[in-house]
Amino acid sequence: MIIAIGEAVSDYIYDVFVLKFDFWLAFGIVAQLLFTARFLVQWLASEREGKSVMPLAFWYFSMAGGLMTLIYGIVRREPIIIMGQALALVIYARNLMLIFKARRRRGDAA
Repeated sequence: MIIAIGEAVSDYIYDVFVLKFDFWLAFGIVAQLLFTARFLVQWLASEREGKSVMPLAFWYFSMAGGLMTLIYGIVRREPIIIMGQALALVIYARNLMLIFKARRRRGDAA
């Protein structure tokens, strides 16, 4: 039974990651890696500060990964990815707008 399960898992991994490997799968993997990088950036910045922080790079990685994942979802015709990333991109863009607005205000006050 364990051997059969191992073979089924092996066949699945081969099918998903080898037989279906193409440009769009590579594109989707890069998009996912960008999302992973944003959490790494956030974690390291928080450890450095000793409190939870969201550095600007977090939002840049979010925008890049979100846009690439949205494109991937559109090409692959994945409605869940399309809906989730379309909304997420609006939120990421708004956060960047708020950051730049606050920086302009601080610059004007100085």
